[in-house]
Amino acid sequence: MTSTIPFGVTVNGVDHEFAEPLSVRDLLTRLELPCQGVAVAVDGAVFPKSRWDEPVGRGWTIEVLTAVQGG
Repeated sequence: MTSTIPFGVTVNGVDHEFAEPLSVRDLLTRLELPCQGVAVAVDGAVFPKSRWDEPVGRGWTIEVLTAVQGG
């Protein structure tokens, strides 16, 4: 019998727990966040879009940032 251990991450200040591994792209989709026109930061550092298909790590703090016009 195989069991999956849940893992938690914080996204935009809200804690989430998932039962199965997922990529950053899957995480955005699951949380109904946009995948276009956003930047992702993990633990305070920019996480390039070229790495969005990599698995999310246990305990990551993720910020999804949208561009805002104006000055």
